[in-house]
Amino acid sequence: MKLYDFSLAPSPRRVRMFIAEKGIEIPSVQINTRERQQFSDEYRAVNPNCVVPTLVLDDGTCLGESVAICRYLEEIHPEPPLMGRGARDKAIVEMWSRQAEFEGYLAAAETLRNSAPMFEDRGLPGVPGGVPQIPALVERGRQTMGRLFPKLDLQLAANRFLAGEAFTIADITAYVAIDFAGRAEIRIPVDCPNLARWFAEVGERPSAAV
Repeated sequence: MKLYDFSLAPSPRRVRMFIAEKGIEIPSVQINTRERQQFSDEYRAVNPNCVVPTLVLDDGTCLGESVAICRYLEEIHPEPPLMGRGARDKAIVEMWSRQAEFEGYLAAAETLRNSAPMFEDRGLPGVPGGVPQIPALVERGRQTMGRLFPKLDLQLAANRFLAGEAFTIADITAYVAIDFAGRAEIRIPVDCPNLARWFAEVGERPSAAV
């Protein structure tokens, strides 16, 4: 297997954290999206959507999308389980993972994509240019994350991690989203102590440093 990655991008980081938690090693190739290497003909042949990450399997199959890659890795390396055990736990993990992605990760990405100078003509990922930024989406992204923080804080008041007592992909998604949002000066509110406790604890895990 081979992972097409970029060390500064949040989506590949989710996969790297997942891989690190699994304790497996996968060789990687850096695709510098700041230099628009994702739009090269060579990389288009790997992932026509021109985004990272992409996992290339030994038989040549190319898997895009972070969660799809993680699901594959969960199947071939089931221990430790990062997507739950049994129907109930898997559903709970999926519920919190999707909420962290839709209201956290995507909101942070929306904020950065529509405010950072480097994305001035690339308001959408995988498009080389011609997509203007929409300032109104910056405020919407901030408001969305503002609503998410107290939800996560309430859940973490009675649970060590988002889906219960076990660390899962839901925690990876939420952690990367909140850390990524810091680039837009979006921080955990002072009235969310449980979320702050969790964020600090996850940040001490070795996988958070990858």
